Amino acid sequence: MRSGPGLGSTTRFLAVTTRPALTALLLLFGDLTALLASGALAVGLRHLLDGGFNAAVYAPLWPVAGLFVLVYALVGLYPGVGLAPAEELRRLTLATTLVYLVLGAGTYLFKEGDTYSRAVFLGAWAFSVVLVPPGRALMRHLFAKKKWWGYPVLVLGAGKTGRMVVRTLKRQPGLGLKPVAVLDDDPGKHGALEGVPVVGGVELAPVLARELGIRHAIVAMPGVPRGKLLALLEQYGGVFPHLVLIPDLFGFSSLWVSARDLGGVLGLEVRQRLLLASPRVVKRALDFFLAAVGGLVALPFIGLIALLIKLDSPGRAFYLQERLGRDGRLFKAVKFRTMYGDGEARLAKLLEQDPALREEYELYHKLRNDPRVTRVGRILRKLSLDELPQLWNVLKGEMSLVGPRAYLPRELPKMAGSERIILKVLPGITGLWQVSGRNEVPFKERLELDAYYVRNWSVWLDLYILARTVWVVLFGKGAY
Repeated sequence: MRSGPGLGSTTRFLAVTTRPALTALLLLFGDLTALLASGALAVGLRHLLDGGFNAAVYAPLWPVAGLFVLVYALVGLYPGVGLAPAEELRRLTLATTLVYLVLGAGTYLFKEGDTYSRAVFLGAWAFSVVLVPPGRALMRHLFAKKKWWGYPVLVLGAGKTGRMVVRTLKRQPGLGLKPVAVLDDDPGKHGALEGVPVVGGVELAPVLARELGIRHAIVAMPGVPRGKLLALLEQYGGVFPHLVLIPDLFGFSSLWVSARDLGGVLGLEVRQRLLLASPRVVKRALDFFLAAVGGLVALPFIGLIALLIKLDSPGRAFYLQERLGRDGRLFKAVKFRTMYGDGEARLAKLLEQDPALREEYELYHKLRNDPRVTRVGRILRKLSLDELPQLWNVLKGEMSLVGPRAYLPRELPKMAGSERIILKVLPGITGLWQVSGRNEVPFKERLELDAYYVRNWSVWLDLYILARTVWVVLFGKGAY
């Protein structure tokens, strides 16, 4: 193993600034705050409905919140780094529900059922399920971009896969893994990778782990021969408690890939759930129920918006646009009209006159300052209200609440093969690309996000996207 003066200066240069304990404590603080607030809200609501209700009996129960923290830790939510948002939501919901079931059973066994209100119990559970995930999201929103947030991680491999790993971790600081150094045996790759120093060969890994306290490592060397890779994993498996191997499948399905032992041979089982019959039935039932309820609630607003559109500019309030549905079938997507009647002629003239705008349109298939958009239409687009009538398409079974973007027929040649997976499912009113930057996401990245969604679908991913949609719509980021 190499050592000497050079190595000492390297470790000083790579001084780790992350504070893992503080990261975990902030997540724990967010969880406790949300849990205690949930209990207080449930008790307060019950007291408002019944003035004679004795709320004081619940005050001594606050230490019970520690039980939730213990279960959260057991299911891997502390430190909770490297977890996909949908997976974290699943673990939080199931763990919270399990604790409330245990508490309910304990109350029954110890004959305390008459002391505590069932309405408070159910209300506290509902508030906890709703408030704990946003509490964690708030902690990440406030602190994830700080230098001290997260856990340091060492990346082994400075090739194409290593670059993708580093870029992904830096783009998504909420994952909590901060790459502090990259190691590669090729001297030609030493220097920097996406702003992270490449300091030497992989034999430095144990020294850096010991001197810098790094417990996470990612092996991003898919091109290494099998024998060398196995030796590397065996050698460093005891050095890093958390060692992740990145196969040569970067960007492929990840949420529903599981390891399988096939008689001593490692296999990866890929389950694309949205292509199976039973998950489609579940998704369709959820779509129909939420669209029916949401449609009834939104009906007065739909009428008001239609009136404002008619008053703002001549033409119909609603606009039917041909889009690509499941299996490439065409359907008419219903939207509020947000453009003037001669919008296409205006756009063609503008693109012909301005090369910069033509380049912007070719990249994003959108224009930030689109001359076709009316005054009311600009507001509707900013808040994504122009897509509200598509609830009708959901009820008809032509669209889903959450899914890939509903692409235009003329965009099919530009999908570059991605249509083979994307068009296997119903398009959605909202989707992963819309909560990941919306119109600021280039067309190619939209395709990648939509393909990722299809391969990784779950009810939890849909719930996460719906919750994120509310946040994105309220702040109007990336919409025009």
